[in-house]
Amino acid sequence: MDLTMSIVIIGGLGVLFGGLLAYAAKRFAVEEDPRVEVVTDLLPGANCGACGLAGCSSAAEKIVAGEIPVDSCIPGGKKVADSICEVLGIESVASGGRKVAEIHCLGTKDVAPDKFDYQGVRDCKAAMMYSGGFKACAYGCLGLGTCVEACPFEALSMGANGLPQVDTEKCTGCGVCAKACPRNVIHIELADRKAKYIPCNSKASGKVVRQACEVGCIGCRACVKACPNEAVTVENNLAVINREKCTDCGKCVEACKRGIIKDVGTVLVLK
Repeated sequence: MDLTMSIVIIGGLGVLFGGLLAYAAKRFAVEEDPRVEVVTDLLPGANCGACGLAGCSSAAEKIVAGEIPVDSCIPGGKKVADSICEVLGIESVASGGRKVAEIHCLGTKDVAPDKFDYQGVRDCKAAMMYSGGFKACAYGCLGLGTCVEACPFEALSMGANGLPQVDTEKCTGCGVCAKACPRNVIHIELADRKAKYIPCNSKASGKVVRQACEVGCIGCRACVKACPNEAVTVENNLAVINREKCTDCGKCVEACKRGIIKDVGTVLVLK
């Protein structure tokens, strides 16, 4: 009799708690905005993290809730942002400038030697743990392909010269590769800009650069003096071109003693 009563009581409690859980689930359920699913479908689905969130579904929730901008998806660009605006019934605020990754280093092994023979893990971040990296230039690309592995769109590859190359057709400008590079060699820039640029990342003095790399900027200011539009300055020993002021006249190219000022899209880029 006691066993039967125990079974009845336990069964009753199970039914009671089950009912309470069902009621609570229904009572406190959070209804998902149906637009979230629509926006999720509009996003690329690469879950690259360029927006700062774990994945596209999280981004969709935040966008619909108004917690992040509608153009937060960098790979999706203006096209996706405009589609999202249509779903949300708001005016588009996305800019039309497409961005791509740009490699700021020309230091191949024949012009930028190593300071020691590295035999460790083939990863740039791991290599940095050994005396700050094996290249003589403390700012140059280590060439181990960490950025290539990080790219969610297979837009990067390692060239025969030991430096990464960017396929501008595949690149979405998401910036994942730039974040993966421990030496900040990769910059994300507008793809269709018209201006010169300096593919160097070194902030070292001219004397140090001469010893570490044959094609590094030495901050000599010859380009600064030659520019008729005051578009070139030297910041932290590195020449920088203001693309708003640059008229692409080429005077800086003629003045550069190392011949390292290039046209956008001509260096280490696959088209």
